[in-house]
Amino acid sequence: MLALVFTLALLQIVCHQPDPQQEDSLDGENKKSFQTERFMFETGGNNLVGLLDRPIDRDPTVTIIIVHGYGQTKVVEQNWYYELRSQFAHVSINVLVWDKPGCGDSEGEFDINQPVENSADEVIAAIHALQERGIEGTESIGVWGISRAGWIAPLAMKKEPSIAFWISVSGTDNKENARYLLSSNFPIEGRSTQESALLVSKWQQSFDAVWRGGGYQQYLDASRNLTKDPFMQFMGWGGHMSADEFYRYQDKFKQGVLSVDEEAGLMIYVPGFKQVLSSINRPVLALFGEKDTNVDWRNTAKLYQETLGTNPNAALTIKVFPDTNHNLKQCETGGVREMYGQASDTPYAEGYFETMINWLIANQFGKG
Repeated sequence: MLALVFTLALLQIVCHQPDPQQEDSLDGENKKSFQTERFMFETGGNNLVGLLDRPIDRDPTVTIIIVHGYGQTKVVEQNWYYELRSQFAHVSINVLVWDKPGCGDSEGEFDINQPVENSADEVIAAIHALQERGIEGTESIGVWGISRAGWIAPLAMKKEPSIAFWISVSGTDNKENARYLLSSNFPIEGRSTQESALLVSKWQQSFDAVWRGGGYQQYLDASRNLTKDPFMQFMGWGGHMSADEFYRYQDKFKQGVLSVDEEAGLMIYVPGFKQVLSSINRPVLALFGEKDTNVDWRNTAKLYQETLGTNPNAALTIKVFPDTNHNLKQCETGGVREMYGQASDTPYAEGYFETMINWLIANQFGKG
């Protein structure tokens, strides 16, 4: 449905899809780097279940919490993020990652549009559970997150001052990314400059009809040809909202539940996001793929520099990897279709893991 282009569900395709690697897919050295146990904690009336790694033959220095992008998770079932977790274990770091509500063994109902504030509360609940159990290495806890986690981590850090650091991968600014995604992918899909511009303008007109108080027919007229585009069909955005859905959605803007940056013409997902970022007084490492066509990483990097970059306590470090997509995987185009078609063993950006490990050691969060 085209309706998805105007909701948080859009970012389902922005999520980092981690390689579901099993332990026996890695070499013997990595097999011995950490031991894993099931970890359960309660938040919002639900028990969430995940995995806690602890290094073998070395004392942990800190703990890293992994925060997902959009979409359902299979952390326990498929041993997600194994390679990343192994890298952290080699420098004496615990790792905690869990399945979202309604996924795996976690209780509750999965919601693709789960509010980021609620996800931030999950992070805080996990931190408190770790600390209450007196687990070695939880005296200092940091956050690693990708895509949607670019909203979650700062909100968690605002509420929980004990969070020691943040590694942001393919992070977000404060606004809707659909227009950027479409304008970046249409040329890759073979549309001419003129065709791409026209299609993107139709998307904007469709959205304007919603938040500016237009009528349902105005929305249909603007989106009719857009929905027929093959890329829109590939994305699953080939349908329309019903009239009832349109006016219910429109009411959220009229009532102030949802807001728009009127200059940009884009929805704001985290009001006051600049102030939230500016309040972060802990080290931050931000990593981006130069060919990321999912989120406007240049806008995010600029926002980080204007906020975190002006705060010496944040000690902001930004690194951009060439020929790399939203998932920090090596690529040709960075397009969504190519990213979905990549094999699970497609290499990550050269220096991706080394950058994180060296940064952690330099900031005394890990031991070489």
